[in-house]
Amino acid sequence: MLSTFSFATATQVLFGNNSIAKIPELVNRWGNRVLIVSGKRQETAHDLATRFLPGADVSYFQIHSEPTIEMIGRGVKIARSAKCEYVIGIGGGSVIDAAKAIAAMVPNPGELMDYLEVIGKGMPLVGKPLPCIAIPTTAGTGAEVTKNSVIKSNEKLVKVSLRSDSMYPTVALVDPVLTYSMSPELTASTGFDALTHLMETFVSNQANPFIDMICREGLKRVSHSLTDAFHDGQNSRAREDMSMASMLGGMALSNVKLGVIHGFAGPMGGMFHMAHGTICASLMAASMEMNIETLSEQKGDLSKFTELAQILTGSRLAQAEDGIVWVKNMVTGLKIPALSAFDISEPDFPALVEKAKASSSMKGNPVLLNNEQLFRILEKSM
Repeated sequence: MLSTFSFATATQVLFGNNSIAKIPELVNRWGNRVLIVSGKRQETAHDLATRFLPGADVSYFQIHSEPTIEMIGRGVKIARSAKCEYVIGIGGGSVIDAAKAIAAMVPNPGELMDYLEVIGKGMPLVGKPLPCIAIPTTAGTGAEVTKNSVIKSNEKLVKVSLRSDSMYPTVALVDPVLTYSMSPELTASTGFDALTHLMETFVSNQANPFIDMICREGLKRVSHSLTDAFHDGQNSRAREDMSMASMLGGMALSNVKLGVIHGFAGPMGGMFHMAHGTICASLMAASMEMNIETLSEQKGDLSKFTELAQILTGSRLAQAEDGIVWVKNMVTGLKIPALSAFDISEPDFPALVEKAKASSSMKGNPVLLNNEQLFRILEKSM
């Protein structure tokens, strides 16, 4: 565990039921021209503008799927043409990532590829991003408090990040009421996304006492409320817990590296049509098992995995392996399919393993895993 650390997050966090009503007082310092980025439900953006920005000069941009390089380019063109002074993203993680990327690119020269990690030039942003309000309508990604945008390359079949310390949203506005309409399927997938962020950062080789504190609180809320939110979308306590857990997971992953699950999730999401949270859920048990097994063989420290199991199960007597059982039962209870339900097959494994090894997330895994161990994770997840 690191004894020295730094921590950064959104400039302002506003959390609470019906907090969306605070928008007028948040934006009055930035000007009158705004780009609202939304998802498939365009009425969400129009309703926000009508209720809270009646005198604003509003431009709209819709994200129908995970953001791609081409999508961000179109959004930047709209925002520049309209001379937008700030950006609001209201929707799931993809929408918020798009809003952050557009806000970042508008004041910066060149193309998006100049700044992307892994497949691009990885140049630093030179211009300060436009002010950005991130308003999640799901509870999983924590994108409202992160400094990166995950963007898909259709050409390279991979998801990569646009990342900068200047990309934290100006305001993270988390209103749990906005998540009430999530379907059980979406609740399960996004809930596992939040759980994965909290779990991987908790056991990360970069963990520190401050991140541990955040993760313990988030993990406790997921263990108490994910099932309740799945079965009853109007359960206010469960929705508030999951919104909080999602935000805490975002704070954690912005400050320490993740692990093998996210090492696989980026390339897998680029190569196959799967929800990110579903990927995480499908890989979680096997990944935990491999990490615990390898640490045991190397006589490493299992205390974090033991504490993880105790938080998830609610039992002080739980051992590290009990966490794996809890995850398997949760995946079954939330009706999340295995990898075999999608188009993934064994011939895809070599490419997935090589791409996972190149992922920045792998740098946070608590133990170094070799090719054979990575193959076994995929085999067990099928």
